[in-house]
Amino acid sequence: AFNSQNIANTVWAYAKLGHPSPELFDAVSFKAIEKLHTFNSQEIANTIWAYAKAKHSSPELFNAISHKVIDKPYNFNSRNIANTVWAYAKLGHSSPKLFDALLPKTMEKLDTFSSQNMANTIWAYAKVGHS
Repeated sequence: AFNSQNIANTVWAYAKLGHPSPELFDAVSFKAIEKLHTFNSQEIANTIWAYAKAKHSSPELFNAISHKVIDKPYNFNSRNIANTVWAYAKLGHSSPKLFDALLPKTMEKLDTFSSQNMANTIWAYAKVGHS
């Protein structure tokens, strides 16, 4: 059985290689939601990044992840924050509460952001119209 790391690694690999597989992403979405309680911050960020990179919308997964991140604080690092907000903005999935929840962590870790992660984060907040 796939665990959270297997799920994240699988969709990340398909997205990284640019291999479209809508059936796989649909199936993984349901499995990810089922096992979301076992995901750590990196697995969340990598999974959601993969969906955006593959341009595969999954509102149910994005909603479930939003609720999980909002309800249970995570130890997101700068890359996890950047990849997560970038993914939501890239696919146009509105989640103001998620962006609100990640903003204090963003400010707290500001000095750890690479220039690329900072640019992606700023772009994401601007794209969704978050002030």
